[in-house]
Amino acid sequence: MPDVLSSQNERIIMTKPDAPKTLEEFQVRLVEITGGLPKRLRQCADYVARNTDIIAVSTVADLSKAAGVQPSAFMRFCQLMGFSGYSQMQRMFRDAFTQRWPDYATRLEALRTSGEESPSTLLVEFIDAGRASLENLAGSVEPDVLEHAVAVMSKAPMIHIVGLSRAFPVATYLAYAFEKMNAPAMLHGKFGNLDHRHAILPDDVLVVITFAPYTQETLDLANFARSRGCDIVAITDAINSPLHHLKATVLTVSEADVGSFRALTAPLSLAITLAVAVGTRRGLALDEK
Repeated sequence: MPDVLSSQNERIIMTKPDAPKTLEEFQVRLVEITGGLPKRLRQCADYVARNTDIIAVSTVADLSKAAGVQPSAFMRFCQLMGFSGYSQMQRMFRDAFTQRWPDYATRLEALRTSGEESPSTLLVEFIDAGRASLENLAGSVEPDVLEHAVAVMSKAPMIHIVGLSRAFPVATYLAYAFEKMNAPAMLHGKFGNLDHRHAILPDDVLVVITFAPYTQETLDLANFARSRGCDIVAITDAINSPLHHLKATVLTVSEADVGSFRALTAPLSLAITLAVAVGTRRGLALDEK
């Protein structure tokens, strides 16, 4: 059954918005329209948001199949974003990624196509995926956004951290690093079914680590912290994450996968970067006193 666009999105299409010229403009528009999209177009938006690193080299057939929709739905999504079609959207991504697209020439195709499932083969696969993830991370994190995140965390009386499910190892590692640096930090979770949200005070900062599909408990804590007037720093994997609506400082991480498994190479690297940068800045502030 064909998708029926909401009246709001029909008005957006009728106004023929200008096509985004940069990834930043693309992100702003994607966040703007995602909430009002019908199911199939929302699938397109969510898939694109989590996989911006592959659009430049993928066909519309590839993306629509991966997103679980018909190519016609993907074309409607492109038009809703302001593009004449998929080729124009892909051209924007190719222009953006031309200088930073990772080189896959060194991949060991023999191991990939041999059908082997040995530990050595898997190790090579994960090393390759990790390298690609780090290359993407280097190109996706904006220096000014990273600087703002460090500045906000450095001045906060307490750094609260939350990350559940797959994000839990990143959250615990960040908390561990801060503890070793004697930086005031508190890890939130489901420990003993205790709720420590009331420890969050207005001048504190909450670091939210979450990947799609987002853990509701994590989003609930982020909404609570925002209602208390706290700054939010988010490490997430989709540019249309609901955390954007909380005016969070968003650091987007795209993690390459091996089959249906994804390691945490990129988010762990980003987490330790934040920890060391914040620890160093706090140390300099103490020296100045």
